[in-house]
Formats: sequence, C-alpha cells, structure tokens
Amino acid sequence: MGNRVTREDFEWVYTEQPHTQRRKEILAKYPEIKTLMGPDPHLKWIVSGMVFTQLLACYLVKDLSWKWIFFWAYAFGGCINHSLTLAIHDISHNVAFGNKQAKWNRWFAVFANLPVGIPYSASFKKYHIDHHRYLGGDSLDVDIPTDFEGWFFCTPLRKLLWLILQPLFYSLRPLYVNPKAITRMEILNALVQFSIDLIIYYLWGLKPVIYLIAGTILCLGFHPISGHFIAEHYMFLKGYETYSYYGPLNWLTFNVGYHMEHHDFPSIPGCRLPMVKKIAAEYYDNLPHHQSWIRVLWDFVFDDTLGPYSRVKRLCKLAKES
Repeated sequence: MGNRVTREDFEWVYTEQPHTQRRKEILAKYPEIKTLMGPDPHLKWIVSGMVFTQLLACYLVKDLSWKWIFFWAYAFGGCINHSLTLAIHDISHNVAFGNKQAKWNRWFAVFANLPVGIPYSASFKKYHIDHHRYLGGDSLDVDIPTDFEGWFFCTPLRKLLWLILQPLFYSLRPLYVNPKAITRMEILNALVQFSIDLIIYYLWGLKPVIYLIAGTILCLGFHPISGHFIAEHYMFLKGYETYSYYGPLNWLTFNVGYHMEHHDFPSIPGCRLPMVKKIAAEYYDNLPHHQSWIRVLWDFVFDDTLGPYSRVKRLCKLAKES
C-alpha cells in the first residue's frame, strides 16, 4: 500500500486569494489587456464541430464489439468529451457570445453538453462562480476535497483509486459540501440531455450511448488530460495555490492549462490567455508551473507529501449578490 501521506490537514491561510491583487496590478500597468476580454468568435464553430463529430462516431460504433466500444471511448470519444467539458468551462464565463447574451451562452453550453451523455453544464455554472469568487473557501469552493478524501486517500494505491473515481467525487461533493436548490436551467439541461440520449438509443441502440457516457467517465478519471484537475490548484510548492501548465495538451483543452492567467482574468477566453502571459511576462515567468500533466499524475500518486489534503483553504465571507 505504500507510506501514508504526512500531511494531515489542508494548508489553511488567512489572506485573500492572490488573483485579485495581481489582476489590479497588471491592469494598471498593461491596460491594453482589457482589449483581450470579450467573446471568442471561433468557439461556437469549434464546439459545434466536436459535437457533430461525436454524433457521427455514435453511428460508426453502433455495430462494434464491446471491447472496441470501450477502447474508442477512452482513446477518442472521451478525449473529445473531456475537451467539451472544458469548452463548457469557458462558456460558463460567457465567452461564446459575450456577457450581453447570457442566455445564448447557457443554451450553447447545453448543446456542448450533448456528447457528454450526462447533464452537467448548468450545475457546473452554478458552482464554478463560487470557485472563482471564493477560491479555497471552506464550505464554498466545492473543488476542494472533503476531509474524508484527504484522510482516506493517503497512499499510492488509494490515491490512484481516487483519481479513477474523480468523476464520482466531483458529482457528489457539491451535494455534501455546499448543497444548493436545483435551478430551472438544471432541469432543462437534464430534459434536453436525456431526450438526446433516448433518441440516440432509439436510432442506433445501446452501444453509442455507452460509448458517450463511458468515454466521459473514463477520461474524466485516470487519463492524461485529467492531469489538469491536479495541476491547477494542488500545492506542489508551499505558498502557491494556483499553477499553470504550458505543455502541448493545451491545444486540445481550450488552454485550460493557462490557469493562473485564467483566474487573474476569467473573462478572457482561453484562446487569448497566452497573450496575457506574453504581455505581462514578468508576472508569470517566475511563478512555478507544470510542463507535463502525466508527470503531475505520477508525482501526485507516488510523492508522499502530496494528496487530496494538498490544497490551500481559507475562510471567506459570503459576497452580497447583485
């Protein structure tokens, strides 16, 4: 089983998150960064192509044996589905159609959700706002593992199991940590999603539906792209709670690796985040970052100082809703 992780609690801090102050400093020095804010005109076309690619794949896999269903789900379809969840992440910041077209963004996220097989986009939006507003906030940021996760998943084998089960924990954790009332948009998201699942089942049978859902579960679990879940906020170096990744998988993930830049400027679409780093290079070049999500996963599993407890936590006051 390996040695237990030495960390026995989260890293509690009593300061504000660093992104707010850095954003103010960068905008004061480089006001031209404001021109990078606003919608990405290409995002809707890229996402639409991915959705229709998966619908075509549903037709192509309908007669395959089960072993090939799961192979292609992990090697191909799941990669697209994981990428679509990250497109949904970008869309949740209104970068598909802009802030003035909030409903268009919500419904486009539902459309991007279709190949994922499970309703996701509306619930993600509801909680992702808190992740930015209350980064590391106790009982507010549901991206933070629970105490049980930190206590139990503390050996290499258990941490590997935790990585495999990440989709389960990300789904159930909000219900325990910060339960919220179900919204109308979540109900509509579920109705649309399950209707499409049923249509696919009616047209081509069970295998395409399993292909979609299995791909989502497998590739949001133990998969190279899933390294971003660990890379973004797990404390590889004391004192640093957000990390960027500048490797090639950014091409498949809407630049989610530029995570320090994203938290500094959430309204800038992923396609323009490299420009933020280029303009304000002195703010980012000397910060610790990752070059390999596979290395991130390896280190997380086998480094005894890393585990679900390796997160910064803080007490946050609830902001007044406008």
